[in-house]
Amino acid sequence: MTAHASILELKKYMSGSIIGQEKLIERLILVLLADGNLLLEGLPGLAKTRAIKSLAKGLDCGLSRIQFTPDLLPSDITGTEIYQPETKEKFIFQQGPIFSNLILADEINRAPAKVQSALLEAMEERQVSVAGKTYKMDPLFMVMATQNPVEQEGTYPLPEAQMDRFLMHVMIDYPDDHSELEIMRLYRAEQHTT
Repeated sequence: MTAHASILELKKYMSGSIIGQEKLIERLILVLLADGNLLLEGLPGLAKTRAIKSLAKGLDCGLSRIQFTPDLLPSDITGTEIYQPETKEKFIFQQGPIFSNLILADEINRAPAKVQSALLEAMEERQVSVAGKTYKMDPLFMVMATQNPVEQEGTYPLPEAQMDRFLMHVMIDYPDDHSELEIMRLYRAEQHTT
């Protein structure tokens, strides 16, 4: 199968579970092909999480979801060294959720800057440094961060350095009436199969 045919097949697969958000599907695939990261802004319920899950399933690759909150620590993202007295190496690195192929950084602007910056090295250099050691990311790696444009209370604006790490900033809106009916049909069908 050619690369073009594979991309069309992935787009078709994603369109089967994400209705009325063609722009989002196209942008996700473009950013993936360009080896970039995507910042997605939209109200709750517009298939942001479903989109990245569909992409991961279509690619048959790993996905980690990180829910950003004010009490999140950088080590909750990158991982940490764990003391293991019974081993030759006394400290063993336990990877955090950043060590996956696709990362959903949900509501990235809800965490303080030091936590947001924990993503910077991974997004730009495709590596993470913890306790003086560097750990490489998989070649297939993409961060899709989301933020809600309405709820600004209790949020931390993304600094310019963080914004620069995103290849695209995509704003999505509600689908048209016909698409909403299709979404309802799809949702009902999924409820009957589970």
